[in-house]
Amino acid sequence: MNKFTATVKEIQSNNSLNIVSFDFNGLELSMMSLDLDSSIHIGSKVKLGVKSTSIAVAKEFNGVISYSNQLNAVVKTLDDGKLLSSINAEVNSSLFEAIITSKSVNRMNVKVGDSVTLFIKASELFIVEVCND
Repeated sequence: MNKFTATVKEIQSNNSLNIVSFDFNGLELSMMSLDLDSSIHIGSKVKLGVKSTSIAVAKEFNGVISYSNQLNAVVKTLDDGKLLSSINAEVNSSLFEAIITSKSVNRMNVKVGDSVTLFIKASELFIVEVCND
């Protein structure tokens, strides 16, 4: 699982639905949540998480897509397995692991050093812990 620290930038609420925006080293990330702990407020530092299997990878992406979180990254390591591959990509000095099919890695011809875009749906991002009150 990927874990990284961010700061709550904005909270939009409607009934029990919350859209929370975060500042992650100058990048904006969004999370959709049905339950939001009352200790979370604008300015809170939190540790966010996302499963490695919930990160999509694109190479030479040019277009519009509904994924709220789009991170430009550089592939640092690639562990190409028989069925699945693990891509470790760096975003603002933080490493993110994406696990995708080896067929996709081969189709996209992903190599170490390539620029890629990591996509994370707002519903796949979650708060692991609140770092301060």
